Amino acid sequence: MVDRDASVETIRREMTTFARRARAVAARIHPELSLVSFTLLAHLEDSDGCRATDLAAHYLLDKSTVSRQISALERLGYVERRTDPADHRVQVLHLTASGTEVLRGVTASRRALMQRRLADWDVADLEQFATYLRRYNATNDPLD
Repeated sequence: MVDRDASVETIRREMTTFARRARAVAARIHPELSLVSFTLLAHLEDSDGCRATDLAAHYLLDKSTVSRQISALERLGYVERRTDPADHRVQVLHLTASGTEVLRGVTASRRALMQRRLADWDVADLEQFATYLRRYNATNDPLD
């Protein structure tokens, strides 16, 4: 009989290892672009721009954390602020051409690394893993 608590503990440990590895890989692929920065750039691309407060709310981050990350991305030339045409008091963050280029490069490198890591998995295992990840990430927890 499988012990549920032991399985949950194994999942917790493995997810911690996964997160630690993801941060390390991000640092190797692009030393100036943390995993958080990469995530924010990807969100800006997916949303075609948004406010810093929207990023903070979406990722449940402190506004000061997002502000520091965005300031660093602006200094690197990857993000720019544009005035919202509907409300001139609002600044909307957008990727620059350089930000789009670096995001594409980092995404391609991460995808290639994942392809190598999963090269010996059969398609059924990949699909099952993807299904479990989607299911886990779709679960809403009020403490998230």
